[in-house]
Amino acid sequence: MAKWTVDQSHSSVGFEVKHMMVSKVKGQFDSYTAVVEADDLTDLTSAAISFNFDLSSINTKNEDRDNHLKSADFFDVENNPSIDFTSTSISKDGDDYKVTGNLTIKGVTKPVTFDVEYGGKGTNPWGVEVYGFEAEAKINREEFGLTWNAALETGGVLVGKDIKIKVELEVNPAA
Repeated sequence: MAKWTVDQSHSSVGFEVKHMMVSKVKGQFDSYTAVVEADDLTDLTSAAISFNFDLSSINTKNEDRDNHLKSADFFDVENNPSIDFTSTSISKDGDDYKVTGNLTIKGVTKPVTFDVEYGGKGTNPWGVEVYGFEAEAKINREEFGLTWNAALETGGVLVGKDIKIKVELEVNPAA
């Protein structure tokens, strides 16, 4: 299979979670790696995909919150430096894909399925083929040992259970 390189200047790995049950906090991982192996990116069904999100690079645009997320209350970055995903199966779903694999957060591994939309293929100004994909999955953070929370006086909790993980990728052939 051919190896494909993620163009990090045209890609992103982000997440969102409910805050105080009324709004959403969004963040991203500024540092990550991805390995995509496939003979044909117009048909992902035979591809092998893996990701590694560097937890020390978490960025929610609030340093105090980022430091709290890196602490033992949440990710415990000192002992769990990354979130890892490795695909185990990929199926076609109309024009899109279901990419299922093992997601590991804080030492807990669970199967997760990403809904993946193929964005298309193009050729950049330097004559290199590029392919675009958008992927999204929803997980319950508590199933991965991320259980910290605070009750609100008005009812409810500070941090929602459901986390949306959003990955936008532009890939091109590895050199």
